[in-house]
Amino acid sequence: MVDFTNFDFDEFMGFGDDSNPLLMLIWILPIILFIFYGQRIQLQVTSGEIKKAIKKLDGYRVEARTELIDYVKKNMTPKEDPVKRIDRFLEYFTIMPVDMDPNGIVDKVRHIVRSREDYSRNHVKSLSPDTDDVTLSRVLTLLEIASSLHMIHKIINHMFLTAKKQNNYPLILPLQMILPFIMEEAEAITKAIPAFKQGQPVGDGIGPMVVGKMMLDTKKETVAFETVSSEMDYEGRKLVMLKAEGPGSSVGRPGDAVEILISKDKPDIIIMIDAALKMEGEDSAVTAQGFGAAIGGIGTERFQIEEIASKNKIPIFAIVIKQSVKEAITLMTKDIANQAENVRNQIDEMIKENTEPGQRVLLIGVGNTVGVPQ
Repeated sequence: MVDFTNFDFDEFMGFGDDSNPLLMLIWILPIILFIFYGQRIQLQVTSGEIKKAIKKLDGYRVEARTELIDYVKKNMTPKEDPVKRIDRFLEYFTIMPVDMDPNGIVDKVRHIVRSREDYSRNHVKSLSPDTDDVTLSRVLTLLEIASSLHMIHKIINHMFLTAKKQNNYPLILPLQMILPFIMEEAEAITKAIPAFKQGQPVGDGIGPMVVGKMMLDTKKETVAFETVSSEMDYEGRKLVMLKAEGPGSSVGRPGDAVEILISKDKPDIIIMIDAALKMEGEDSAVTAQGFGAAIGGIGTERFQIEEIASKNKIPIFAIVIKQSVKEAITLMTKDIANQAENVRNQIDEMIKENTEPGQRVLLIGVGNTVGVPQ
């Protein structure tokens, strides 16, 4: 066993009476350097990583804009060059209403969001008034993708340049922490472009796909904007099916549709089918059952459905198909598509377990219905 009792660290390192000044400098200078310039050094190292990410974001932004312009020129045949108007669309912003008094805030948000949607739809259609609804819906989705990437790039670049301008490392720390999540989402949004351009189903469309298949041989009617419904007899029960109108790129307005359908004939239960984001470590394309309104977005549609269901004391059941952000907005994977039959079987069980013959069921397929007919 080695005895360190009489070990002299100063002598070992050359720090005794005969110490070497160069060795002392080698130890002391880095300490002094990090004490006074540590934050600046960290800022420079972190800045290099963030610059690479911002360059990627800029590439995504430019790619989305180019794809949008090309699609408009090829499919809408505008009478004039659409570039200037598209660039103006990309800079549009939405100011959310004041929420100091939350009373009535949902109606205000719904009004502002729908006003923007109507404005965008009308102005994009003005580029070529003869454009059909399916093409128009795809253009609007591509415009939303390009706008989102444009805004993400602007915000991240602003945060980075502000921190650099002030040589403030603590200010750049939040950006460094959230950047991996931002980049994952931006990459997923960019990879969604081909599916929407070609009108192919995306992962988020699994709900409309299941319900749309059940609606194929039934008589459809439009009950709300870009939202259709149909009825069928099912095991002695009346089954009302609801989804966004396909195969255009739309999520419809299920809140308005549910309100209209319930005012006509109150269902005994509501069943909602939707995609749901999986947690890290969970497998994709796994189904789960639960309770409550399974619908994403900014919350106005969910509030509307919950409000009308609560007033009429209608229970809401949910079936979700779990998937990642990327899977939800890109071309639907085979694993997710294969869950359609499994979900249909779960709907059968849920209806039989929670209703009696003669009762009424409202089945809602929630999600973007691009490439999904009915």
